[in-house]
Amino acid sequence: MGLDAGAAVPPNRRFGEEGGRLFYGGYLRLPELLDQQQPQSEAPDELLFITVHQVYELWFKLLLHELEVARDAMLRSELWLARHQFRRVHAVERVLIQQVDVLETMTPQDFMAFRENLAPASGFQSVQFRELEYLSGLKDPSYLSRLRDASDTEIDRLRRRLDEPSLWDAYLTALSQRGLPVSDDEIMASLLTVARDRRSHDDLWQLAEDLLTHDETAAQWRARHVQMVERQIGTKSGTGGSTGAPYLRGRTRLHYFPLLWELRTWL
Repeated sequence: MGLDAGAAVPPNRRFGEEGGRLFYGGYLRLPELLDQQQPQSEAPDELLFITVHQVYELWFKLLLHELEVARDAMLRSELWLARHQFRRVHAVERVLIQQVDVLETMTPQDFMAFRENLAPASGFQSVQFRELEYLSGLKDPSYLSRLRDASDTEIDRLRRRLDEPSLWDAYLTALSQRGLPVSDDEIMASLLTVARDRRSHDDLWQLAEDLLTHDETAAQWRARHVQMVERQIGTKSGTGGSTGAPYLRGRTRLHYFPLLWELRTWL
């Protein structure tokens, strides 16, 4: 049955022009957002470089939010909600990997036209990326002293991430709430119990798979990123003073959840 165009608008309706309270550009703060791209040179590809990295930081912000929700759901034993959040996390992480393709449309010559203006700025200084590592369980406190340009607020955020439960801590809590021991010398036995008795623990097994996919896609992004860096600058040092591609190549072998990878050997 069609809607009568002449019918009175319900008094509680807030859609369309009759709502009249919020508009697209204002809601998204587009004037402020689109004013944040400020190239430091006349090189035509610098806008591409800035835009891609700003979009990465927006995705990082969303990932931190979604992973916090997933972690807190695990702590409350709401495993269904944690799994829902991980599906979104995995989708975003696949976008991060694909986004490298956009950056690679820039040739090395195009990058060199403005690269010297970036020093000492570097992706190494991304506080949100370090937060993602900390939240995922890869907690290296040395970054607190190495991020010299970070604000006090950013350093406080990193300290909080160091102190708060990681995703792995939350998963261990979920195991213990199921009556499975989680002391250092018993964790592998509990993981094997989950893997071998999926009739009783399939939700815990599937959640472990979600964690592993998060780990895997993060590693795929790091690998794709270092390939892009090698394609752009070869073995030149990074603008922030690192060894560049060799430093990044060394980080491709990192795992957030090494016991979940080791579990495969024991099955």
